[in-house]
Amino acid sequence: MKKKFLVTGADGFIGSHVTETLVKNGYEVRAFAFYNSFNSWGWLDTLPKGIMDHVEVFTGDIRDPNGVREAMRGCGAVFHLAALIAIPFSYHSPDSYVDTNIKGTLNVLQAARDLEMSRVLVTSTSEVYGTAQYVPIDEKHPFQGQSPYSATKIGADRLAESFYRSFGLPVTIVRPFNTYGPRQSARAVIPTIITQLLSGKTKIRLGSLTPTRDFNYVKDTANGFYEIFMSDKTVGEEINIASQQEISIGSLADELIRQINPAAEIVCDTERVRPDKSEVNRLLGCNEKIRRLTAWVPQYTLEQGLAETISFLRENLSRYKVDIYNL
Repeated sequence: MKKKFLVTGADGFIGSHVTETLVKNGYEVRAFAFYNSFNSWGWLDTLPKGIMDHVEVFTGDIRDPNGVREAMRGCGAVFHLAALIAIPFSYHSPDSYVDTNIKGTLNVLQAARDLEMSRVLVTSTSEVYGTAQYVPIDEKHPFQGQSPYSATKIGADRLAESFYRSFGLPVTIVRPFNTYGPRQSARAVIPTIITQLLSGKTKIRLGSLTPTRDFNYVKDTANGFYEIFMSDKTVGEEINIASQQEISIGSLADELIRQINPAAEIVCDTERVRPDKSEVNRLLGCNEKIRRLTAWVPQYTLEQGLAETISFLRENLSRYKVDIYNL
Protein backbone atom coordinates (compact mmCIF):
# COMPACT_ATOMS: atom_id res chain seq x y z
CA MET A 1 0.00 0.00 0.00
CA LYS A 2 1.80 3.10 -1.24
CA LYS A 3 -1.08 5.58 -1.18
CA LYS A 4 -0.86 8.72 0.89
CA PHE A 5 -1.72 8.20 4.56
CA LEU A 6 -3.61 10.64 6.76
CA VAL A 7 -2.31 11.37 10.27
CA THR A 8 -4.75 13.33 12.44
CA GLY A 9 -3.15 15.27 15.27
CA ALA A 10 0.02 15.37 13.18
CA ASP A 11 0.89 18.77 14.64
CA GLY A 12 1.08 17.31 18.15
CA PHE A 13 3.61 15.36 20.16
CA ILE A 14 3.13 11.72 19.16
CA GLY A 15 1.46 12.63 15.86
CA SER A 16 4.51 14.52 14.60
CA HIS A 17 6.71 11.53 15.43
CA VAL A 18 4.33 9.12 13.68
CA THR A 19 4.40 11.43 10.64
CA GLU A 20 8.19 11.42 10.68
CA THR A 21 8.32 7.63 11.06
CA LEU A 22 6.00 7.06 8.10
CA VAL A 23 8.03 9.37 5.86
CA LYS A 24 11.29 7.67 6.88
CA ASN A 25 9.72 4.37 5.87
CA GLY A 26 8.95 5.66 2.40
CA TYR A 27 5.36 6.90 2.66
CA GLU A 28 3.70 10.18 1.74
CA VAL A 29 1.67 11.77 4.53
CA ARG A 30 -1.28 14.12 4.62
CA ALA A 31 -0.96 15.78 8.01
CA PHE A 32 -4.23 16.94 9.58
CA ALA A 33 -3.39 19.91 11.81
CA PHE A 34 -5.71 22.03 13.94
CA TYR A 35 -6.73 25.18 12.06
CA ASN A 36 -5.56 28.50 13.49
CA SER A 37 -5.15 31.99 12.05
CA PHE A 38 -1.40 32.06 12.76
CA ASN A 39 -0.64 29.39 10.14
CA SER A 40 1.08 27.42 12.87
CA TRP A 41 1.50 23.73 12.15
CA GLY A 42 2.62 22.91 15.68
CA TRP A 43 5.59 20.58 15.87
CA LEU A 44 5.46 19.98 12.12
CA ASP A 45 7.08 23.42 11.82
CA THR A 46 10.22 21.97 13.41
CA LEU A 47 10.63 18.96 11.14
CA PRO A 48 13.48 18.96 8.60
CA LYS A 49 12.74 20.00 5.02
CA GLY A 50 13.63 16.51 3.86
CA ILE A 51 10.69 15.19 5.90
CA MET A 52 8.26 17.99 5.08
CA ASP A 53 8.88 17.54 1.34
CA HIS A 54 6.79 14.36 1.72
CA VAL A 55 4.10 15.92 3.91
CA GLU A 56 0.96 17.71 2.72
CA VAL A 57 -0.56 19.77 5.54
CA PHE A 58 -4.35 19.97 5.75
CA THR A 59 -5.70 22.32 8.43
CA GLY A 60 -9.11 21.74 9.94
CA ASP A 61 -10.97 20.66 13.06
CA ILE A 62 -11.49 17.01 13.96
CA ARG A 63 -14.96 17.95 15.26
CA ASP A 64 -16.06 18.96 11.75
CA PRO A 65 -17.23 15.92 9.74
CA ASN A 66 -16.96 17.69 6.38
CA GLY A 67 -13.36 18.76 6.92
CA VAL A 68 -12.40 15.30 8.18
CA ARG A 69 -13.96 13.66 5.13
CA GLU A 70 -12.14 16.01 2.74
CA ALA A 71 -8.84 15.38 4.52
CA MET A 72 -9.29 11.62 4.23
CA ARG A 73 -10.30 11.62 0.57
CA GLY A 74 -7.64 9.93 -1.57
CA CYS A 75 -5.79 8.42 1.40
CA GLY A 76 -5.28 4.70 1.81
CA ALA A 77 -5.13 4.59 5.59
CA VAL A 78 -5.63 6.85 8.58
CA PHE A 79 -3.64 7.10 11.80
CA HIS A 80 -6.05 8.89 14.14
CA LEU A 81 -4.19 10.68 16.94
CA ALA A 82 -6.11 13.96 17.24
CA ALA A 83 -7.48 14.29 20.78
CA LEU A 84 -7.68 16.37 23.92
CA ILE A 85 -5.46 14.55 26.40
CA ALA A 86 -4.85 16.67 29.51
CA ILE A 87 -6.53 15.06 32.51
CA PRO A 88 -6.80 18.18 34.77
CA PHE A 89 -8.34 20.20 31.92
CA SER A 90 -10.96 17.47 31.45
CA TYR A 91 -12.25 18.06 35.00
CA HIS A 92 -13.66 21.49 34.17
CA SER A 93 -14.17 21.20 30.38
CA PRO A 94 -15.59 17.70 29.85
CA ASP A 95 -17.90 18.85 27.03
CA SER A 96 -14.93 19.66 24.85
CA TYR A 97 -13.52 16.18 25.45
CA VAL A 98 -16.77 14.54 24.37
CA ASP A 99 -16.86 16.68 21.23
CA THR A 100 -13.21 16.12 20.31
CA ASN A 101 -12.47 12.58 21.49
CA ILE A 102 -15.80 10.86 20.87
CA LYS A 103 -17.42 12.90 18.10
CA GLY A 104 -14.04 13.44 16.41
CA THR A 105 -13.39 9.70 16.37
CA LEU A 106 -16.90 9.10 15.02
CA ASN A 107 -16.17 11.55 12.19
CA VAL A 108 -13.03 9.58 11.28
CA LEU A 109 -14.84 6.23 11.42
CA GLN A 110 -17.80 7.42 9.34
CA ALA A 111 -15.56 8.89 6.65
CA ALA A 112 -13.29 5.83 6.64
CA ARG A 113 -16.29 3.59 6.11
CA ASP A 114 -17.74 5.71 3.31
CA LEU A 115 -14.35 6.11 1.59
CA GLU A 116 -13.51 2.40 2.02
CA MET A 117 -10.20 2.98 3.78
CA SER A 118 -7.83 0.01 3.85
CA ARG A 119 -6.70 0.55 7.46
CA VAL A 120 -7.85 2.68 10.39
CA LEU A 121 -5.65 3.01 13.49
CA VAL A 122 -7.45 4.67 16.40
CA THR A 123 -5.32 5.89 19.30
CA SER A 124 -6.39 4.86 22.79
CA THR A 125 -4.57 5.38 26.11
CA SER A 126 -3.53 3.30 29.10
CA GLU A 127 -5.73 5.60 31.20
CA VAL A 128 -8.77 3.59 30.02
CA TYR A 129 -7.71 0.81 32.39
CA GLY A 130 -7.67 2.98 35.52
CA THR A 131 -5.64 1.75 38.48
CA ALA A 132 -4.34 -1.73 37.74
CA GLN A 133 -6.51 -4.55 39.08
CA TYR A 134 -3.71 -6.94 38.11
CA VAL A 135 -0.30 -6.57 36.46
CA PRO A 136 0.98 -6.59 33.88
CA ILE A 137 -2.14 -5.04 32.36
CA ASP A 138 -3.11 -6.92 29.22
CA GLU A 139 -5.78 -6.00 26.71
CA LYS A 140 -8.42 -8.02 28.61
CA HIS A 141 -8.10 -5.84 31.71
CA PRO A 142 -11.41 -4.14 32.69
CA PHE A 143 -11.95 -0.50 31.75
CA GLN A 144 -12.55 2.19 34.36
CA GLY A 145 -13.23 5.84 33.61
CA GLN A 146 -11.34 7.62 36.40
CA SER A 147 -11.43 11.00 34.66
CA PRO A 148 -13.62 12.60 31.99
CA TYR A 149 -10.63 12.21 29.68
CA SER A 150 -10.38 8.45 30.18
CA ALA A 151 -14.15 8.08 29.93
CA THR A 152 -14.19 9.75 26.51
CA LYS A 153 -11.34 7.57 25.30
CA ILE A 154 -13.22 4.46 26.45
CA GLY A 155 -16.20 5.72 24.47
CA ALA A 156 -14.08 6.36 21.38
CA ASP A 157 -12.52 2.89 21.62
CA ARG A 158 -15.88 1.21 21.84
CA LEU A 159 -17.16 3.19 18.86
CA ALA A 160 -14.15 1.98 16.90
CA GLU A 161 -14.86 -1.60 17.94
CA SER A 162 -18.49 -1.23 16.88
CA PHE A 163 -17.51 -0.10 13.37
CA TYR A 164 -15.28 -3.17 13.04
CA ARG A 165 -18.00 -5.52 14.23
CA SER A 166 -20.95 -3.81 12.52
CA PHE A 167 -19.47 -2.80 9.19
CA GLY A 168 -16.23 -4.75 8.81
CA LEU A 169 -14.17 -1.56 8.94
CA PRO A 170 -10.50 -2.62 9.27
CA VAL A 171 -9.93 -0.89 12.61
CA THR A 172 -7.09 -1.41 15.08
CA ILE A 173 -7.15 0.25 18.51
CA VAL A 174 -3.60 1.27 19.44
CA ARG A 175 -3.13 1.76 23.19
CA PRO A 176 0.16 3.46 24.17
CA PHE A 177 1.16 3.57 27.81
CA ASN A 178 2.81 6.77 29.07
CA THR A 179 4.81 8.21 26.18
CA TYR A 180 7.54 10.79 26.73
CA GLY A 181 10.30 12.44 24.73
CA PRO A 182 11.13 15.46 22.55
CA ARG A 183 8.19 17.76 21.66
CA GLN A 184 6.06 16.78 24.67
CA SER A 185 4.32 19.63 26.50
CA ALA A 186 4.94 20.41 30.16
CA ARG A 187 1.44 19.06 30.80
CA ALA A 188 3.21 15.71 31.27
CA VAL A 189 5.31 14.81 34.28
CA ILE A 190 8.72 14.18 32.67
CA PRO A 191 9.00 17.51 30.82
CA THR A 192 7.55 19.41 33.78
CA ILE A 193 10.29 18.00 36.05
CA ILE A 194 13.07 18.55 33.51
CA THR A 195 12.07 22.09 32.53
CA GLN A 196 11.83 23.17 36.17
CA LEU A 197 15.31 21.78 36.80
CA LEU A 198 16.85 23.24 33.65
CA SER A 199 15.45 26.69 34.49
CA GLY A 200 17.40 26.64 37.74
CA LYS A 201 14.55 25.99 40.16
CA THR A 202 15.52 24.18 43.35
CA LYS A 203 11.95 23.56 44.56
CA ILE A 204 10.44 21.14 42.05
CA ARG A 205 6.66 21.34 42.25
CA LEU A 206 4.85 18.05 41.69
CA GLY A 207 1.61 16.29 42.62
CA SER A 208 1.43 12.72 43.93
CA LEU A 209 4.75 10.87 44.03
CA THR A 210 3.60 7.31 44.74
CA PRO A 211 1.77 6.41 41.47
CA THR A 212 3.74 4.23 39.09
CA ARG A 213 3.84 4.52 35.32
CA ASP A 214 5.03 2.44 32.36
CA PHE A 215 7.04 4.94 30.30
CA ASN A 216 7.72 4.53 26.58
CA TYR A 217 10.11 6.69 24.60
CA VAL A 218 8.21 8.42 21.79
CA LYS A 219 10.29 6.91 18.98
CA ASP A 220 9.39 3.44 20.28
CA THR A 221 5.74 4.45 20.45
CA ALA A 222 5.78 5.82 16.89
CA ASN A 223 7.48 2.67 15.66
CA GLY A 224 4.79 0.69 17.46
CA PHE A 225 2.14 2.42 15.35
CA TYR A 226 4.10 1.60 12.22
CA GLU A 227 4.63 -2.07 13.07
CA ILE A 228 0.96 -2.48 14.03
CA PHE A 229 0.02 -1.00 10.66
CA MET A 230 2.43 -3.32 8.83
CA SER A 231 0.95 -6.49 10.34
CA ASP A 232 -2.23 -7.93 8.84
CA LYS A 233 -2.76 -9.82 12.10
CA THR A 234 -3.72 -6.65 13.97
CA VAL A 235 -7.01 -5.80 12.23
CA GLY A 236 -9.91 -5.90 14.69
CA GLU A 237 -7.54 -5.98 17.67
CA GLU A 238 -6.71 -3.57 20.50
CA ILE A 239 -3.03 -3.57 21.26
CA ASN A 240 -0.91 -2.12 24.07
CA ILE A 241 2.37 -0.37 23.40
CA ALA A 242 4.17 -0.84 26.71
CA SER A 243 7.69 -1.27 28.03
CA GLN A 244 6.44 -3.74 30.68
CA GLN A 245 8.47 -1.87 33.29
CA GLU A 246 7.27 0.60 35.93
CA ILE A 247 8.73 3.40 38.01
CA SER A 248 7.13 5.65 40.61
CA ILE A 249 6.86 9.38 39.95
CA GLY A 250 8.95 10.01 43.07
CA SER A 251 11.76 7.70 41.93
CA LEU A 252 11.67 9.22 38.46
CA ALA A 253 11.94 12.73 39.91
CA ASP A 254 14.82 11.68 42.15
CA GLU A 255 16.72 10.30 39.15
CA LEU A 256 16.21 13.46 37.10
CA ILE A 257 17.25 15.62 40.05
CA ARG A 258 20.39 13.49 40.42
CA GLN A 259 21.25 13.97 36.74
CA ILE A 260 20.54 17.69 36.44
CA ASN A 261 20.76 19.40 39.86
CA PRO A 262 21.31 17.29 42.99
CA ALA A 263 20.69 20.37 45.16
CA ALA A 264 17.02 20.49 44.13
CA GLU A 265 14.20 18.99 46.16
CA ILE A 266 10.58 18.03 45.57
CA VAL A 267 7.72 20.00 47.08
CA CYS A 268 4.08 18.98 46.89
CA ASP A 269 1.83 21.35 44.95
CA THR A 270 -1.77 20.63 45.93
CA GLU A 271 -2.98 22.16 42.65
CA ARG A 272 -1.29 19.28 40.83
CA VAL A 273 -2.80 16.49 42.96
CA ARG A 274 -5.63 14.61 41.26
CA PRO A 275 -8.80 13.77 43.25
CA ASP A 276 -8.25 10.56 45.19
CA LYS A 277 -10.70 8.39 43.25
CA SER A 278 -9.45 9.86 39.96
CA GLU A 279 -5.74 9.20 40.46
CA VAL A 280 -4.50 6.13 38.58
CA ASN A 281 -2.17 4.63 41.16
CA ARG A 282 -0.50 1.93 39.12
CA LEU A 283 0.10 1.35 35.42
CA LEU A 284 2.28 -1.51 34.24
CA GLY A 285 1.47 -2.73 30.76
CA CYS A 286 1.81 -6.11 29.12
CA ASN A 287 3.49 -6.05 25.71
CA GLU A 288 3.09 -9.75 24.89
CA LYS A 289 0.43 -9.12 22.26
CA ILE A 290 2.29 -6.50 20.24
CA ARG A 291 5.41 -8.67 20.28
CA ARG A 292 3.40 -11.69 19.15
CA LEU A 293 1.47 -9.98 16.34
CA THR A 294 4.13 -7.58 15.03
CA ALA A 295 7.88 -7.12 14.63
CA TRP A 296 7.94 -4.37 17.29
CA VAL A 297 10.73 -4.39 19.85
CA PRO A 298 11.50 -1.32 21.99
CA GLN A 299 14.86 0.21 21.06
CA TYR A 300 15.34 2.65 23.96
CA THR A 301 15.92 2.13 27.65
CA LEU A 302 14.45 4.68 30.07
CA GLU A 303 17.97 6.02 30.63
CA GLN A 304 18.56 6.55 26.90
CA GLY A 305 15.17 8.16 26.39
CA LEU A 306 15.60 10.53 29.32
CA ALA A 307 19.03 11.59 28.04
CA GLU A 308 17.58 12.50 24.62
CA THR A 309 14.65 14.28 26.26
CA ILE A 310 16.90 16.34 28.52
CA SER A 311 19.02 17.33 25.52
CA PHE A 312 15.96 18.43 23.53
CA LEU A 313 14.46 20.40 26.40
CA ARG A 314 17.76 22.13 27.13
CA GLU A 315 17.85 23.35 23.52
CA ASN A 316 14.16 24.34 23.51
CA LEU A 317 13.64 25.62 27.05
CA SER A 318 12.48 29.01 25.78
CA ARG A 319 9.35 27.32 24.35
CA TYR A 320 8.18 26.36 27.85
CA LYS A 321 6.49 28.64 30.40
CA VAL A 322 8.13 27.09 33.44
CA ASP A 323 6.49 29.38 35.99
CA ILE A 324 2.97 28.40 34.98
CA TYR A 325 1.26 25.12 35.89
CA ASN A 326 0.43 23.61 32.51
CA LEU A 327 -2.93 21.85 32.57
